[in-house]
Amino acid sequence: MQFDLLLKSGTVVTETESRQADVGIKDGKIVAIDSTLDGEATEVIDVSGRLVLPGGIDSHVHISQPSGDGIAMADDFESGTRSALFGGNTTIMPFCLQERDGDLRSAINWYHGLAENQLYTDVAFHLIVANPSPGVLGQELPAAIKDGYTSIKVFMTYENLRLNDAELLATFDVAREHGATMMIHCENEDAIRFLVERHEANGDIRPRAHASTRPIPVEREATHRALSLAEIVDLPIVIVHVSNAAATEEIRRARARGMKVTAETCPQYLVLTEDDLDGMDWEGAKFVCSPPPRNTEEQAACWEGLTDGTFDLFSSDHCPFRYEGTDGKMNPKGAKNFRYIPNGIPGVETRLPILFSEGVGKGRINLQQFVALTATNHAKTYGLFPRKGTIAVGSDADIAIWDPDLTRTVTHDGLHDGADYSPYEGMTLTGWPTTVVLRGKVMVRDDVLEGELGDGQYLSR
Repeated sequence: MQFDLLLKSGTVVTETESRQADVGIKDGKIVAIDSTLDGEATEVIDVSGRLVLPGGIDSHVHISQPSGDGIAMADDFESGTRSALFGGNTTIMPFCLQERDGDLRSAINWYHGLAENQLYTDVAFHLIVANPSPGVLGQELPAAIKDGYTSIKVFMTYENLRLNDAELLATFDVAREHGATMMIHCENEDAIRFLVERHEANGDIRPRAHASTRPIPVEREATHRALSLAEIVDLPIVIVHVSNAAATEEIRRARARGMKVTAETCPQYLVLTEDDLDGMDWEGAKFVCSPPPRNTEEQAACWEGLTDGTFDLFSSDHCPFRYEGTDGKMNPKGAKNFRYIPNGIPGVETRLPILFSEGVGKGRINLQQFVALTATNHAKTYGLFPRKGTIAVGSDADIAIWDPDLTRTVTHDGLHDGADYSPYEGMTLTGWPTTVVLRGKVMVRDDVLEGELGDGQYLSR
């Protein structure tokens, strides 16, 4: 057989097995996998001693999203997909945000304009519904789902985004009727506002207050309510960025009742804690995200959820803002009061190395679980499997080649996003992707970018 690219003598890992094999690629697809492949190849790469994994899929990423007056995200599609690529990802899934006074179709068109010819990875869009008006629910949303935008996110927090229970039920019902996947950010906004006002009255306005105004009960209650509302509508749902044992237990109980629930957690809930928000000179602002990091006991609970299968997805929730400057964390209001610090941290490039080093490297999960949590389950959840998320004949040749013994210390200077810091600065991690292939094209080779801007494509689902 004639191959465009032949990967020789690597350890090929899928969600179900790990074996020594060659991988033959032609016309952007995997066409052969065997212990030894014979045939001509335009290019042969010896990957002996390396792991050959499906390219990562990060299904929870925020890029170029409107974030309030004077606030700007640190990543556009060029820097965001470049950073994702160097982190071993070949597909990311950002959000098209419908603003309160806007329509859904305009938001979709705007995001496509931002992404056009600016991609190093493939991209598929989720939708965020912030104003479920009769027109949106009756016409725009069903039409968008039909056009392949088959996943929808809604918020139970943030005053300009949150939906009340009636709006949640109505949106859930449209998703159920048209076969869309529903993602929920679970935090009780009224409880948060109550706690914020009490903190401000007491003069407690430093970044650490962000954590204490979003305590575990705020997330637990909203998780329970979201699950209950979905049960009423009879809708499978995705609970995103779960941070603690109590919310995890709500998910387990819902599944015990027969509900179909997909659960996600993120690196910040495994390796950061609320103490990080206590940094001197407002450095704690660098760690402000929602839900906030918790404590070491809740970290252990999240690891348990990963190892026992409660969590299906491991995403970054990459939501980057610069620390310095007036359009990010240290904006004039945010530099004086925690409630004005933009919520979100960068992490798309470090997601996979953190889970590999802390999970696989320390024996918490095996390689098959790693692949499932970082690629395969994302593809299955969001309508991309088996085109994406696995190494199989007929699948896209999206492959990350890992050096499992390579040890590096995280520094922002060594990353590729548009932010000016990493919340994981100084972490020493073992196991990094060094070569990344997108649809058969070598995009990164031995940590050097070879791909071109525009090589990535939009994926309809």
